Amino acid sequence: MRRELLVPRSDWVARVEALGFTYHTHESGPYWDESACYVLSSAEVDELEAAGNALHALYLEAAQAVIDRDWFERLGIPAKAVPAIVASWERDDPSVYGRFDIAYDGKQPPKLLEYNADTPTALVEAAVVQWYWLKERFPKADQFNSIHERLIEAWRAVGSAKVHFTSMGELPEDEQTVAYLMDTCQQAGFAPQWLAIGDVGWDERTGCFADLRGARIDALFKLYPWEWLWEESFAAEVATAPGLFVEPPWKLLYQSKGMLPVLWELFPDHPNLLPAYDEPSRLNGSYARKPRFSREGANVMLVERGFTLEENQGDYADQGFIYQALAPMPDFAGNRPVMGLWMANNEACGLGIREDTRRITGNFSRFVPHRME
Repeated sequence: MRRELLVPRSDWVARVEALGFTYHTHESGPYWDESACYVLSSAEVDELEAAGNALHALYLEAAQAVIDRDWFERLGIPAKAVPAIVASWERDDPSVYGRFDIAYDGKQPPKLLEYNADTPTALVEAAVVQWYWLKERFPKADQFNSIHERLIEAWRAVGSAKVHFTSMGELPEDEQTVAYLMDTCQQAGFAPQWLAIGDVGWDERTGCFADLRGARIDALFKLYPWEWLWEESFAAEVATAPGLFVEPPWKLLYQSKGMLPVLWELFPDHPNLLPAYDEPSRLNGSYARKPRFSREGANVMLVERGFTLEENQGDYADQGFIYQALAPMPDFAGNRPVMGLWMANNEACGLGIREDTRRITGNFSRFVPHRME
């Protein structure tokens, strides 16, 4: 595994925007960064793929343990959410996607940092933009990327002729992610339909979820975190809507970073896990403190030998924290990559890499494409 410097395509902005990807630049510089790429061997890709499938199996066992032992409070899950989660789990409601964030340098085993199991951040750039970049820059090369095909397969398990899609609609990355998922759903043979999130509600007359016109919602993809949805006025009705939501209610188990200590307790010394606990004393003053629910590195703090290395502010300090051993992060001339290992249709199927000169990956961290050799 290596980081290779490149000269960006002279018209790269026009090329990525032609793919519907407009959030390629932010106030501090490029988000999509093709001035470099990561090069991985087929053996390294095989190792990452195996790690993703192994972690998927561990999460299945750990989620069942949480349910059997009533560890919901340990995960920061409110009591009112438990009936819907358990019912959804027992129905085996289908999941479309997820993304493991992995520390990997090509030398040591891949180590799980956390699981982005609910909302699909960085999906478009991983599934589409870097694939077209590869075909234009390295047409004979390959890439760990069958995300698009696997998403289409995953939608076929949803089992509804019409699927509504909704998000908060405030950010271009949310809008473009939903538009892309609607396209994959349509390619799977379904009829996707956009619905503003404020138009989703519970119809008391018919006893079902419906839009403002009273039209029944049979399947709903929501780019809206589960931990927020439980605060909505219709939260109590979620348990009465079997199979409605994508991702399903049981995915909140995976989304909580409270699962990291559970995984370590159940599977100590697993090669793809880092030691993690509900309190920091067993980590000898060196750890990553993470809120149970947060995004883009918010409220994460890295401590080494009792001294704070780095800390992000944010709005998640009231979520409760878990403590994870510091990961052996690779360093390529000051650039620290995080491997975003995508799961779709319950299988590892692709890789998206984000890097930063900081130790905590945040919302300004760059997406850098990759290729295989």
